[in-house]
Amino acid sequence: MATTVLTNFEKWKQFLSDRVKAAEHIGLSEEQISKLAKKIGDFLADQVEPQNEQERLLSDLWKVADEDEQKTIARLMVKMVSDGIK
Repeated sequence: MATTVLTNFEKWKQFLSDRVKAAEHIGLSEEQISKLAKKIGDFLADQVEPQNEQERLLSDLWKVADEDEQKTIARLMVKMVSDGIK
């Protein structure tokens, strides 16, 4: 995943969009999806070096955000890919 999806922000957004659609398909609520997105954000911030400018910005924002702000960032990322913003 890290060498293909994370090297290109558009691929990352498509990857996340596909996962959100799959989660919706199996009946997860918006809140459950947001919680999963928060866990993914935590993992990426701790384990993965940003591969492009967009990821660097998200990483920097994540690191300075408190818990509630991180939840908001996660919800916004889910909303962005759910709304199909390109």
